[in-house]
Amino acid sequence: MKSIVAPEVFALFPEYIRGVVSARNINNRDENRKLLQMLREVERKATQDIALQDIKNHPLIAPWRQAYLKFGTNPNKFYSSIESLCRRARRGDQIPYINTAVAIFNYFSLKNFVPSGADDLNTVKGDLRLTVAKGNEPFRPFNAEEVEYPDPGEIIYVDDEKVMCRRWNWRQGYQTRLVPETTCIAINVDCLPPVDQQKAKVLTEELAGLVKEFCGGDVKFGLLTPGCNEFEV
Repeated sequence: MKSIVAPEVFALFPEYIRGVVSARNINNRDENRKLLQMLREVERKATQDIALQDIKNHPLIAPWRQAYLKFGTNPNKFYSSIESLCRRARRGDQIPYINTAVAIFNYFSLKNFVPSGADDLNTVKGDLRLTVAKGNEPFRPFNAEEVEYPDPGEIIYVDDEKVMCRRWNWRQGYQTRLVPETTCIAINVDCLPPVDQQKAKVLTEELAGLVKEFCGGDVKFGLLTPGCNEFEV
């Protein structure tokens, strides 16, 4: 099973880098008090961060708004995952501890201002691919039975059967969500300039360390770039 960024995505965004952390045989059960405290601390810092007062122009959030515009999405209507997370934290709306792996990528994302999300590999069919939508790929949102479809040209994350995330990192699908029983995961770190390849590697290694610390298991990581667009998960 591979994580792949399609050449069409790199043609549109040649400086984009995706970090991938793969972890198998993890323990995702129970709540970790230390991790919960870390999550609450980064939430507190977000409420006090002056740079987030003008969130649209934050140097690590504005590039995502520009990217959304480029593939035809209104960033004032559809927020990147990191903008949504920051807005929530700024409101004082606590991020729930859904399970340990989800808490890890929420903490990591809010700490570093980069989008991050994960999928349960045992629910994935075939490879995981970030690509450009044709418009006929099925997507089932959380808390919804009705299937919807992406707009043609939208950046989507898919396997062989379904859309796992719409609008790059805007909304994850229901089928590959993480649950306490999840044992195999792939976590993504989405990087646009000013985050360069060196910084992307540091960030992805940090995330891999968090997974190893709090979930255990067999953990590895890699970067997807125009010159190396596949990683075995």
